[in-house]
Amino acid sequence: MFTGIIEELGTVKDIKTSGSNGQISIGAVKVLEGTKTGDSIAVNGICLTVTRLSSDGFTADVMPETMRRTSLSIVGRGDKVNLERAMAADGRFGGHIVSGHIDGTGQIREFKREGNAVWVTIAAGCDILKFIVEKGSVAIDGISLTVAEVTDSYFRVSVIPHTGSETTLLSKHAGDPVNLETDIVGKYVAKLMGVKTETAAADSGSGGITMDMLNEFLA
Repeated sequence: MFTGIIEELGTVKDIKTSGSNGQISIGAVKVLEGTKTGDSIAVNGICLTVTRLSSDGFTADVMPETMRRTSLSIVGRGDKVNLERAMAADGRFGGHIVSGHIDGTGQIREFKREGNAVWVTIAAGCDILKFIVEKGSVAIDGISLTVAEVTDSYFRVSVIPHTGSETTLLSKHAGDPVNLETDIVGKYVAKLMGVKTETAAADSGSGGITMDMLNEFLA
């Protein structure tokens, strides 16, 4: 589990792909502290398992599913990436619950400065937007951010100077893809409500949320 608080900007040293498989080597310093082979590190929000450690970085394998669902396939040597180690049990919870399992990608639509902050507008599909709520949390390339606005085709976040300087987000351009992970709590609630709705429809012949269903959840 991660929190979406980026610890370090790493540099891609090498990336190899064979069909839909891959292996990535990343130069880093801070995230190596206390890390051992088999540990998890989030790379641009993607939970990867460390397969090899060196004095100046680490290597991880990349599964076909990861290549399909994320923007990792367009990352190249020399690119900066957001890094975060898995949260320690006694660590401070500074962001929100981030699993490192990407739901899909969005596309940066525009940047707009307002005072010392920058508004970032990101277009996404309805399969992702349905889990994004105003004032809720979303992880963008592994960065925990608060959603300021949601429509049926995009959402917006406001990025403060510290987040902008410590992550890759503001170095991107309009049209660039970003990895998105929606709030896992919302996904679990949607799943449970979907199961209850299907059960209610089977029992009563009609769908929708009923008072009996709400009472059962609140009991």
